[in-house]
Amino acid sequence: MKYKTIELRFEKSVANLTLNRPEALNALNLEMGRELIDAFGRITDEGARCVLLTGQGRAFCAGGDVKAMASSDRVDEFFADALEMIHGAIATLAAYPRVVIAAINGFASGAGMNLALACDLRIAGESARFNEAFVRIGAVPDCGGTYHLPRIVGWSRAAELMLLGDMVDAHEAERLGIVTRVVADEELIGVATEFAQRVATGPTAAHERIKRLLQASATSTLNEQLKREAQMQREIGQTEDFLEGVTAFLEKRPPHYSGR
Repeated sequence: MKYKTIELRFEKSVANLTLNRPEALNALNLEMGRELIDAFGRITDEGARCVLLTGQGRAFCAGGDVKAMASSDRVDEFFADALEMIHGAIATLAAYPRVVIAAINGFASGAGMNLALACDLRIAGESARFNEAFVRIGAVPDCGGTYHLPRIVGWSRAAELMLLGDMVDAHEAERLGIVTRVVADEELIGVATEFAQRVATGPTAAHERIKRLLQASATSTLNEQLKREAQMQREIGQTEDFLEGVTAFLEKRPPHYSGR
């Protein structure tokens, strides 16, 4: 598939995925949803060990394409078609087994904020701004926001952000745990790329299982989680990366992980 709304390139086991509708502040639409799903299929086929997601221009993603929504003859059909495709993209991203890092430049509003929340790590430039903008147009949150945000900031703060729709700056987002780190705008891509390269050269099988354990922890009992941890530790013990990690530790040298 030739992409019109995103860009995808691979470098040193990192898939660099860029939302590319800068004239629309990278607003999500049906075509972008379809292309994101296809892109994650290509990323899987290429065997990338980390994904770095960002936005072209002055926004990460301004949310859903409200102009397209307003111009639709039937809004219910817009939600049935475009939103279903966008939700498919969010689900594909969240289910991707390897680490996804969001480098958030400028606005991440509404569905754009929730797209970022579906990533594993979020790094923001100082000018980044976040809000659950849905209530400002009389809508309800979508794109997984009601799933991810309470798990990240807690129920009470998630309710405040969603019921009021107030804008949060990058440093407040860091304080709330919405983002991992805030850096100067001009350093954003460099720092995010360093994170991505660090992940891509790390023990990939361990990263995959850490993600699965964290995802399961939201609905598991302690005993269930202990069993999962033990099972995955047994699995990890059979990997080349575990052997390399232990050997490197004993030899007092940096490990060189192959991702196997």
